[in-house]
Amino acid sequence: MTDRRRLTSQRLFALTIGAMTLLIVLGSWAGYASLADTTRVSDRLQQQISPAATAAVELGAALVDQETAVRGFVLAREQQFLDPYNEGVATERRLADRLRGLLADEPAALKGLETVERAAAGWRNDFAQPLIASPDPRSPLVVTSKSAFDGIRGGIAALQQRVDEARAAGRHALDTSRQRRDTIFAIIVGGLLAGLFVIALLLQRSIFGPLDRLRTAVRTVADGDFEHRVPAVGPADLAALGESVEAMRERVVTALAESRAQEERLRRSNSDLEQFAYVASHDLQEPLRKIASFCQMLQRRYADQLDDRARQYIAFAVDGATRMQALINDLLAFSRVGRVYDNVTDVDLAATMRRVRNDLAVRLEDTDATVETPDLPVVQGDPTLLAMLWQNLISNAVKFRKPDVPPKITVELSEADGFYEFAVHDNGIGIEPQYADKIFIIFQRLHPRDVYPGTGIGLAICKRIVEHHGGRIWLDPTYTDGAGIRFTLPVPAPEPVTA
Repeated sequence: MTDRRRLTSQRLFALTIGAMTLLIVLGSWAGYASLADTTRVSDRLQQQISPAATAAVELGAALVDQETAVRGFVLAREQQFLDPYNEGVATERRLADRLRGLLADEPAALKGLETVERAAAGWRNDFAQPLIASPDPRSPLVVTSKSAFDGIRGGIAALQQRVDEARAAGRHALDTSRQRRDTIFAIIVGGLLAGLFVIALLLQRSIFGPLDRLRTAVRTVADGDFEHRVPAVGPADLAALGESVEAMRERVVTALAESRAQEERLRRSNSDLEQFAYVASHDLQEPLRKIASFCQMLQRRYADQLDDRARQYIAFAVDGATRMQALINDLLAFSRVGRVYDNVTDVDLAATMRRVRNDLAVRLEDTDATVETPDLPVVQGDPTLLAMLWQNLISNAVKFRKPDVPPKITVELSEADGFYEFAVHDNGIGIEPQYADKIFIIFQRLHPRDVYPGTGIGLAICKRIVEHHGGRIWLDPTYTDGAGIRFTLPVPAPEPVTA
């Protein structure tokens, strides 16, 4: 009995697909998170830190432009020298605002920016503005202005250093993120491959392996080894299938044992039948021959002493013994089909037909019968049985002829679906369609014995011979000019061509 707790193959497949889906979802989430982190670090480096470094350099240049413009104005005292100063102040403010936005998450750099802004504002208030108001190259402010501006240069250098440090830290973070991303992707790929391997191994052990063992066992049983047991392994549905096949195997084994027992009984029955045939052919026919012989001797020797009634009684006895002999011979012929005559070989039906016509030559001449045959093929079968088949069919056609009409027997041949189909037509009294099955049953007669003599076994023998050779025989209801009998015989398989 199948364990109900076992999973079916469908459930196992569903669980496998679920596990694969979970692995893919987890791997996708981890890969997405790693890729998002790398993108975030890269974007910060490219969109904040690197532009901040560039802006810090430009800020230093703007401050230098202011200091240079003031010194030029003091020396030349021309208003045009103040244009770079004014532009430098505007540029400084714009770059300072931008740097505050770019360095929002860098407090040390922001502190350095504030220091630079305070120093620049102090320099403009304490030195630049007074020199612009009173330009005098000999003023002490010129010397002290240069010293004060050197402090601003130091602040700019410190700011740029902090921005460079932030950029280096960003690059390091980007490298770390990329390494982490690559590691995670490698783990994902490895995990997926390992998961696929584990799932394939589980499927092999839980489904494909049991299925292969079941298939091997079923093939072994199908090849004839009915003692080989079919295992009930694997998922619930495969185990149930194995149990069903095993139950079928047990039924086949039981049926095979019964068949062998029946075969043994049939063998004993055939042995008894052969013994009976021997007795019938020797022990029964010999007394019948003696009865017929002595009755005929009585009729000849004492003919002048017997009256008409006595001679009639003797004729009845002789006729009964003769018919009994014919019946015994026909029964023997019927019982020997497929049992005594079973020599399968190539049989030339044309040659067989010629021998049958020679055997029936006297009867054919006495009735002026004609037999028309096509080129008959070669088939596989027993020569004696096939000769008996043609002899019974031709004899029946001659026997059941119309009064005062010479029998005309025509044999036709066709081929379809691996069988030769033969048609034997005559111009005799014919057979009504309602007797299509009855005529092939042993001892079934359609006419009184005194009109058409015989034992009623001929067509039964024909049916048994045809079926023994793998064909079938039937009455042709479409033929109405007499009797039409059709039968089939297998077309021999072509011989293999040898190199």
